[in-house]
Amino acid sequence: MAELMHNPEKMLKAQAEIKKVIGNDDRTFEESDISGVPYLRAVIKETLRLHSPVTFLVAHKAITDVEIKGHMVPKDAQIMCNLWAMGQDPNVWSDPQRFEPERFLDVEIDFKGRDFEFIPFGAGRRMCPGLPLADIMLHLMLGTLIHKFDWKIEGGIRTQDMDMTDKFAFTLKKNLPLMAIPIKF
Repeated sequence: MAELMHNPEKMLKAQAEIKKVIGNDDRTFEESDISGVPYLRAVIKETLRLHSPVTFLVAHKAITDVEIKGHMVPKDAQIMCNLWAMGQDPNVWSDPQRFEPERFLDVEIDFKGRDFEFIPFGAGRRMCPGLPLADIMLHLMLGTLIHKFDWKIEGGIRTQDMDMTDKFAFTLKKNLPLMAIPIKF
């Protein structure tokens, strides 16, 4: 939500896409609508890339000595996967600090553990068990919030003046929490 408010042109694009799918009906955004909103899905992916749900995945332990790309990982070594750094890697993502949902529109990258450059919920046997629910709920909540309301920032702060920095902890949080006020269309 903060990234969309910080980038009003992207908010308008997502709202227009939802309006096109729902039409002029006064119904709510539903699970069956998710497949028809590729831009909203790209917004979710880009947000998870830029602001990963956790900083590090659960640590793994090497069960044998293994060589990976010329590096020896000794038996019993703990391996930490830094998701935040993966999402900021300029060798993988062009202009990684920029919120650019369009980067996910024409590619088949998903966050279900198959594309190792983008694993905000982990991968394999230790993947987050809540992923199926999170996948649906993220789209439903964001879709509903931007479909039903327009938004302004509390205190009259301009969108370009928003503090978009993260506070590092086990989970990433906004350095300054977003205080947004809904305005009915």
